[in-house]
Amino acid sequence: MKSYRKELWFNTKRRRENINITGQLQDCLRESDIKEGILLCNAMHITASVFINDNEIGLHNDFERWLEKLAPEKPHSQYAHNDYEDNADAHLKRQIMGREVVIAVTDGELDLGPWEEIFYGEYDGMRQKRVLLKIIGE
Repeated sequence: MKSYRKELWFNTKRRRENINITGQLQDCLRESDIKEGILLCNAMHITASVFINDNEIGLHNDFERWLEKLAPEKPHSQYAHNDYEDNADAHLKRQIMGREVVIAVTDGELDLGPWEEIFYGEYDGMRQKRVLLKIIGE
């Protein structure tokens, strides 16, 4: 069995962004030379996520509005965590969107469903953060 590990680094220009990382993961899979197995991709920061969904701007705008209704950024004073920082909403948004994805690797390809793509979700950006990629298989 082979194992491949890589870190992807992001530094967003805005506090909240969704970045399509499907192509980067496909490149890593090719680099790994693993044909059958699993790929794990997880955010290594507690205010970011990795998720799978459709690459459609309207849907991503819907995510933004929905998350903001569930965990509004402001006023910062509404959160006990914000006695020390101003990012409690980002922690909650990450909890909703999830930490990681696991994807089957079949015949050297990501085994995704129709319209599925992989995204890095940033909820407290404008600083460097990383995603861990681990591929295990033959």
